[in-house]
Amino acid sequence: MHIITIDFISFFSYGFVMIRALHLKHVYICFLISFAFFIDPSSQHVKKIQMREKVREMFYHAYDNYMTYAFPHDELKPITKSFTDSLSELGNLKLEHLPADYNGSAVTLVESLSSLAILGNSTEFEKRVLWLSENLTFDVDVRVNLFECNIRLLGGLISAHLLAIDSTNRLIQGSYNNQLLRLAEDLGNRFLPAFETPTGLPYAWINFKNGVMENETTETSTSGCGSLILEMGALSRLTGDPRFESVALRALRQLWRMRSSLDLLGTTLDVVTGEWLEYSSGIGAGVDSFYEYLMKAYILFGKEDYWRMFRSAYLASQKYFRYGPWYHEANMWSGKPTYWQLTSLQAFWPGLQVLVGDVAAANSLHREFFHAWEKFGVIPERYLLDHQMIHPTERYYPLRPELAESTFYLYQATKDPWYLDVGEAMVKSLNRYTKVAGGFASVRDVTTMQLEDHQHSFFLAETCKYLYLLFDDSFVAKRNYVFTTEGHPIHVMSSWHEKLPESYFSGNWTVSKSGEWESGASALSMKVCPSIAPNSRFTEQHRESVCHVPDQKIDHRCWSNRECGVDATTCRQRSCSEAGFCGLW
Repeated sequence: MHIITIDFISFFSYGFVMIRALHLKHVYICFLISFAFFIDPSSQHVKKIQMREKVREMFYHAYDNYMTYAFPHDELKPITKSFTDSLSELGNLKLEHLPADYNGSAVTLVESLSSLAILGNSTEFEKRVLWLSENLTFDVDVRVNLFECNIRLLGGLISAHLLAIDSTNRLIQGSYNNQLLRLAEDLGNRFLPAFETPTGLPYAWINFKNGVMENETTETSTSGCGSLILEMGALSRLTGDPRFESVALRALRQLWRMRSSLDLLGTTLDVVTGEWLEYSSGIGAGVDSFYEYLMKAYILFGKEDYWRMFRSAYLASQKYFRYGPWYHEANMWSGKPTYWQLTSLQAFWPGLQVLVGDVAAANSLHREFFHAWEKFGVIPERYLLDHQMIHPTERYYPLRPELAESTFYLYQATKDPWYLDVGEAMVKSLNRYTKVAGGFASVRDVTTMQLEDHQHSFFLAETCKYLYLLFDDSFVAKRNYVFTTEGHPIHVMSSWHEKLPESYFSGNWTVSKSGEWESGASALSMKVCPSIAPNSRFTEQHRESVCHVPDQKIDHRCWSNRECGVDATTCRQRSCSEAGFCGLW
């Protein structure tokens, strides 16, 4: 076994490349990587190529049918080979205020652009960029969900713009004059009225043409107003207009001020009064991307505030939500469990844990989700852990990408070929249960595999993309990227980062128990894990941080604090949580 350490994950090179613009004070990521990381056996290499091509076929089966039967409408109905203009329906469970003459915004096409780039189809990418620049308009009378439009349309346009101007990809052969960025700026300007509330928290719904409607609902979710900073922040950096990042950051900080003394947040709230409406919270629907965007905003923008918020929120989630490998929901004020359930959206969590460096915990939860996938063929939307049964009204699987996403991250972190087997099993299931002549259909009931006539745009934006990257990561090996919650890659650029003080180095001096390390060398400056790292010249020798005391059990389980050691990075005593795991609680 070899140990590779980095200052931060550069997401996905052949191996890992540190993000040089970041000098992290708190985070060290140490990954155990098998020798297969360096030597890819020919049989495995051939298998990866075969699986990559199967995923490519999946993408184009979905994409070509959309372009044939649904474009320029929003999404494809693959069973009847027709279309749905679903933008106004996203997040709209009661189907209220539906427009009479809305004819779509080509949502699936916008969502597909970055996937086309990753698959290397520069011809189709350039052709569709030209079409969007000449035909797409947001000057339409339609009420839409701010969160959904932000992650799908704004994120898709910004990502495609960055890919279009990246000379290393050579996706545009003709002239490109920032048309996608102008569309994104126009869309961002239409978002701004939603933030005009007493709290700074945005309305969940906005009309593209008329702003906030009269008597609009004031209820929104934590993820709905706390997961805007990546796209809005990137828009400000690209346009030079600070308003977009400013309103998103104000909303995020206001949300954080509303947390409980346990550093927990609820699920729904009122944007006018600033009062919580739903106190139960977890890592799933309504909250999930709030955690994700705190961490990813820190990577993308380098602002210390994001890390401080994320660290506190993550530790609280581990203390109050985790039970063995699973995560239940808990009351934000008391921390006591409320709902014991698995939801398909929770499957993103292992991928986020990889970015933090908590790979052991990520692997543990990921395996449980894959066991559920194997049991049902796909993952049901909600499974009641306390009753060991599928939720009676949420038996569906809408082609969600979260398990594929976490599988991709974990394979990048470990290079364990088992994750390739997971990806292969997912590809087989999707083709077996959801593929129809007109595309890929959602599953209405996982117990019968009855299908629903809907191919969600995120199947092309995320599900196919992450499966493709699992088997071929050559695209992301070129640059450092942050993937939005909708799977759209955004370049990590040093020019977007705040300058960090030199003191970030001096506080990280690490000495060796054997006394072999050079004087004044730190774990950060040497790019090695402070816990344990191989000697660069003698691989059989290892260096260990002077303060490190390992937990008594290798799986970190415990009954009392006495079974927990001393953390190698912070030199703090680890403690035993209520769930029975050692950590920095």
